[in-house]
Amino acid sequence: MNASDPRPRRGMNFLSSVLGGLVVLVIGAGLIATDLIDVGDTKREVVTASPTSPVSDAGSEPSSDEGRSVSDIYKEEGRGVVFVKSQGVTSDSSSRSPFGGQQRGTATGSGFVIDKQGNIVTNAHVVEGASKVAVSFKEDTSDSVPAEVKGRDVSSDLAVLKVDPSKVEGGLRPVPLGDSSKATVGDPVIAIGNPFGFTRTVTTGIVSAVQRQIEAPNNFSISDVIQTDAAINPGNSGGPLLDAQGNVIGVNAQIATGGSASSGGSVGIGFAIPVNTLKKGLGQLKKGGEIQRGFLGVSTTDVTSEVAKQLKLAGEQGALIQQVTRGGPAEKADLKAGKRPTSSGLVAGGDVIVELDGKDVDSSQDLVAAVSAKKPGDEVEIGYQRGSSDKVRTVKVKLDKRPAKAQTQPGRGRGGLPRLP
Repeated sequence: MNASDPRPRRGMNFLSSVLGGLVVLVIGAGLIATDLIDVGDTKREVVTASPTSPVSDAGSEPSSDEGRSVSDIYKEEGRGVVFVKSQGVTSDSSSRSPFGGQQRGTATGSGFVIDKQGNIVTNAHVVEGASKVAVSFKEDTSDSVPAEVKGRDVSSDLAVLKVDPSKVEGGLRPVPLGDSSKATVGDPVIAIGNPFGFTRTVTTGIVSAVQRQIEAPNNFSISDVIQTDAAINPGNSGGPLLDAQGNVIGVNAQIATGGSASSGGSVGIGFAIPVNTLKKGLGQLKKGGEIQRGFLGVSTTDVTSEVAKQLKLAGEQGALIQQVTRGGPAEKADLKAGKRPTSSGLVAGGDVIVELDGKDVDSSQDLVAAVSAKKPGDEVEIGYQRGSSDKVRTVKVKLDKRPAKAQTQPGRGRGGLPRLP
């Protein structure tokens, strides 16, 4: 642990919802993962939770002067969208099942072909616990091809399946991957998938927001998520969100339910994992592994002007540590968590992380992105403020490998909302 001379920290106002740095999440409106599980004769949605703030729902359709026509994209790229059926799927009360306990049945979702070698992308939760996976390339889903789960990364909710190309009648039709960093609010988008088992259904909308943060099945945060008002429903999980040129910019994963998981349908707020996250880890997933990320071992909440005023902090930006994982890198580096609960549900007294390797950390999402971009064993320099001091201290921290599941416990977030720290 190395500490440098403290130095002043500039202030700036960064407004954000209370989100979980590396672990912490606020549950507002409920989100559900958009696959279907059939247990006996009953179909139900696999439920997840994630942070989001209510936003207005305004939709539009891509027009011909904004890119290719929807019909053209459907005819071409739609042929690369598949129906995924997983047997022996399990879910439990600690992940996404609202019913609790172990459930075994059949899950259906979507996926899309990414190359001629037979690799197919879907969501990790679609094939969770699957003993057998089949993929259909036709409207008739009974005509399917067996698939192998090559790699599955729960932290990003992504998986790669592999089929034998020689068994696919008519050959494979890869869907081109785009650049999610170019997605802009208002851009037209197209979703193709199999909602409620209706194969290759097309819906249109716009990019409603970018840089959202949702919760993965293992309770870690997924950053830079694309929000859309294109109708996404149970069964769309793993399907592509395409731009007006027919390029994949996201992998559809979750929808908001307005606080009622039983509603099960689209309310115009859907979330897609950015394709750039997929591209970064694609090589590891194809080889049968999971994406390796660094782990700091803290849960944090955003520092805003309101939080700074309430807790008497020096600055109005950064990631306020709420909890530190026992035995983790942050604890070993003597980074401190808060100890004084407040009426708002926040815990006062923790260090505020404001820099990582010399780059500003303005929010918890910044911290998530910065640490996730590192590998286990990497050494980083953390800049932080302690107490009400505006001086920035620094400490060297060696990152660990991210555990299989985030350690969470019940709590209360800002505004009385439940929080998973």
